[in-house]
Amino acid sequence: MRNVINCNKHNNSVINKKLKEVSIEDGLKIATELFQILNKRGDGIGLAANQVGIDAQVAVVNVRKPLVLINPKIISKENEIDYYEGCLSYPKKGIHTKRYETIHIQTAQEESGWVFSGAPNTSEGKGSWEEDNTEDNELRLLETICVQHEIDHLNGLTIHDRKNTPKPIKSEKTFGRNEKVEITDGKILSTMKYKKAKPLLDSGLWELYDGGPLT
Repeated sequence: MRNVINCNKHNNSVINKKLKEVSIEDGLKIATELFQILNKRGDGIGLAANQVGIDAQVAVVNVRKPLVLINPKIISKENEIDYYEGCLSYPKKGIHTKRYETIHIQTAQEESGWVFSGAPNTSEGKGSWEEDNTEDNELRLLETICVQHEIDHLNGLTIHDRKNTPKPIKSEKTFGRNEKVEITDGKILSTMKYKKAKPLLDSGLWELYDGGPLT
């Protein structure tokens, strides 16, 4: 079984390459292998073929249910937002990115397309294949971001190509002086007591870490 190539340590000749389109039959075979790799790792929610060295327009996503993307294209997008992402190809190096809250995509299997949306009170939110749209919109947003992330991979783009450096937002939560917090400058994640973190947060160069799953 192939492994995800750690681009922090090793060269991946196809990570920045627009990948080749494939047939649905070949795409499903590759997707099966990608799901096996993802399930074995247990720490990701999406995987693109080039992350394991395969030159093919195939990716898988597993947030609300397993999805296979073969030769996917984003045909429309709405409402640009800031998001914090990680990537299995660049472990422990999450960054802020620019993404879209709602997207409409086409794939080899679904020419009419799928709609993904994390917008509050949306009536769409993957409604093109699900009857129940009542799930938490944060989960729908996570799926929407993950789909964009994987489609980027298939076009030779990574989270570094989507990097965004937002102005830090002050937290409304009150911390005790000795309470441990996680902070980030967009490149490094650090855990320390709040009394040591406060000067860094006040500098505007660091902010409280709000999580961000690896994809």
